[in-house]
Amino acid sequence: MPRVKPKPSVDAVVIGRNEGERLIACLQSLHGQVRRVIYVDSGSTDGSVQAAQAEGAIVVALDMSLPFTAARARNAGLKALKADAPDYVQFIDGDCILREGWMDRAVRFLSENLRAAVVCGRRREIHPEASVYNTLIDAEWDTPVGEARACGGDALMRHQAVNAVNGYREDLIAGEEPELCLRLHARGWTIWRIDAEMTWHDADVTRFGQWWKRVERAGHAFAEGAARFSTPQTPHWQAEVRRIWIWGLGIPLVALFGALLHPAALLLLLAYPLQVVRLKERLGWSAAFFNTLGKFPEAVGALRFYARKVAKTETRLIEYK
Repeated sequence: MPRVKPKPSVDAVVIGRNEGERLIACLQSLHGQVRRVIYVDSGSTDGSVQAAQAEGAIVVALDMSLPFTAARARNAGLKALKADAPDYVQFIDGDCILREGWMDRAVRFLSENLRAAVVCGRRREIHPEASVYNTLIDAEWDTPVGEARACGGDALMRHQAVNAVNGYREDLIAGEEPELCLRLHARGWTIWRIDAEMTWHDADVTRFGQWWKRVERAGHAFAEGAARFSTPQTPHWQAEVRRIWIWGLGIPLVALFGALLHPAALLLLLAYPLQVVRLKERLGWSAAFFNTLGKFPEAVGALRFYARKVAKTETRLIEYK
């Protein structure tokens, strides 16, 4: 009689702080999908710890005497799994809900593709209609299907692969998933996005200031990633940083200083509306406008990284919620 191949074991690592009802919905979506759930709490004051325990999660309290990063929280979850490590680990943020059917599709993919370390699917905003910013974020999650350079915060990962590269780099305030994927690629692993619904996400970005901070954090991540991890063999975010310097800093400075010599230099600023027109065919008017405008907060974030690097000051999270 042929031996039945054992079903792979899957655990989940959830990270969060003061997510309230969103955390409960997240944990409930994992019921029956994974062997056990590790919830890493980052100093919640809203009863999240008690709520997680009531949902059957194993709670790990992150040491908040050290600067918080999502990477630290995810590594704390990995550490909690180490004594009885699963085959696969589902990382998910506490403001997300796992979609029905995702786990079966993702586990099957990793089981059939032995060089794949990470598989992710379509992350969607729960309320894209709530604001133009939520709509933009929903479109941002819609990345191409197939082999990928990186994943986001939600993904199913092969525990063996992630553990072999020592998990996430804890000093990164953003961009920790792409950096992890760089190291996985260097070990010969592959990253994939499949055509499957993975999670619902609740960004809850309803104000311009929130959008600005979120994009500023992205600029910081681009600058830090390019400065620390890019090599001639494996360029990392070099193109993104070039666009930041050109559109977020270069054109305005040339126009303003050039205007001291001749007012016609201000015509350079027409590059921005022209860029919006150029991008609107591919992105639509709203996304084209905010993509162009976003180079300014990205530049602020990039400058913050270099200022911190020169001053050798401690990294602090750029929060938008």
